[in-house]
Amino acid sequence: MKCEHCTRKECSKKTKTDDQENVSADALSPAQENGEKGEFHKLADAKIFLSDCLACDSCMTAEEGVQLSQQNAKDFFRVLNLNKFHRLYRRHGWGGLRKQSWRKSEGEASTSSRGSRREQVKGEKCDTSKHKVLVVSVCPQSLPYFAAKFNLSVTDASRRLCGFLKSLGVHYVFDTTIAADFSILESQKEFVRRYRQHSEEERTLPMLTSACPGWVRYAERVLGCPITAHLCTARSPQQVMGSLVKDYFARQQNLSPEKIFHVIVAPCYDKKLEALQESLPPALHGSRGADCVLTSGEIAQIMEQGDLSVKDAAVDTLFGDLKEDKVTRHDGASSDGHLAHIFRHAAKELFNEDVEEVTYRALRNKDFQEVTLEKNGEVVLRFAAAYGFRNIQNMILKLKKGKFPYHFVEVLACAGGCLNGRGQAQTPDGHADKALLRQMEGIYADIPVRRPESSAHVQELYQEWLEGINSPKAREVLHTTYQSQERGAHSLDIKW
Repeated sequence: MKCEHCTRKECSKKTKTDDQENVSADALSPAQENGEKGEFHKLADAKIFLSDCLACDSCMTAEEGVQLSQQNAKDFFRVLNLNKFHRLYRRHGWGGLRKQSWRKSEGEASTSSRGSRREQVKGEKCDTSKHKVLVVSVCPQSLPYFAAKFNLSVTDASRRLCGFLKSLGVHYVFDTTIAADFSILESQKEFVRRYRQHSEEERTLPMLTSACPGWVRYAERVLGCPITAHLCTARSPQQVMGSLVKDYFARQQNLSPEKIFHVIVAPCYDKKLEALQESLPPALHGSRGADCVLTSGEIAQIMEQGDLSVKDAAVDTLFGDLKEDKVTRHDGASSDGHLAHIFRHAAKELFNEDVEEVTYRALRNKDFQEVTLEKNGEVVLRFAAAYGFRNIQNMILKLKKGKFPYHFVEVLACAGGCLNGRGQAQTPDGHADKALLRQMEGIYADIPVRRPESSAHVQELYQEWLEGINSPKAREVLHTTYQSQERGAHSLDIKW
């Protein structure tokens, strides 16, 4: 596996997998249930190590490394199969289980090993605490990949993915767009506050986005203060979705957070690191917002080895039996659109200017773009989008020299934005599939844009779940703080 953001032609670290013979039989993919051992079998056991991520400079602890190695499809199927076992046991009892399809997974194993495994599972049969409500939340930047890969419209791709996941045993499938609504709305308010407070004595600008986990982890673990002081405190969409599922949705279903196994489907591997985030809202009672993160590519491989003729299904919502009737996105070319939405809000709130069309101007390269607002011949707002770590390093160097003229920067670790995450649209040799990416960009651009302010559900959740828009609970659930480590001597001397 290449490093998520490595710009060298070859990565010095190689993917490591467990010996095929040591893989536990209680975590089976569809292909494995049919006796196949293809690329998915290898992928399910792949581990991501310290050097596979951007922030490889003392980024992870040994404990985090162990936890990260469990962020794979094997863990997903472990929960699916445990649920399947408990469901069949309740229905048929132990004797009836011997005739069920799950027994086929033992294949040609010896009589003694089958007996040993049977005794192990029998010992677990009464432990109903291991049965989980399985929830999958899908990032909007993943849907164009499934649409392009399976030659479907984005709506049909969403329904096909939902139907397939439910055929495996997933109980609920959600779209994370509603979580991004909260992240953007909170970021809007924070930018306006920072703009009004900014002075030579209190330099609160530029505000740097915090939605990209690769960038945030790099800022925390490598750059440290004073860079982290510029990070927006609004939680990322993935973190907000974790709270929505494990707190709000759990309450609606009369479940404890621990009874829900929450899987995120995302376009990049850095989301796996984000799932290990230690800054958890107290409402989750120590339960992680996301228990497992799978990339779009990992899910696609499961789908290719499974049964794609399953019945399509509409995506669920957090609101009872109501279903998502259409796919929408935010106003970003390949991201959740923090820049465009915050720019419009700031223009109106600070200068009473209505901005309908946000015009981007490419500067150094296509991944560093500028957006400005002029009033009376003076530039009053200057925003930028910096994608990829070459542009990020240049931004940091100029910021430290005091030569960075921007009020706000949308920062994304992946060159090309979230659609170009390394967890999707990759060729077999690990390079970006440019033809597929162009197709995905076109699909994403055609998805209708929804402004976060227009969501009635979000406004209801502010009142019903968070006790008001500016309440202490809203601050606790929707905002975070950052931990900065002592910066290494060579952190800004890395040649990208």
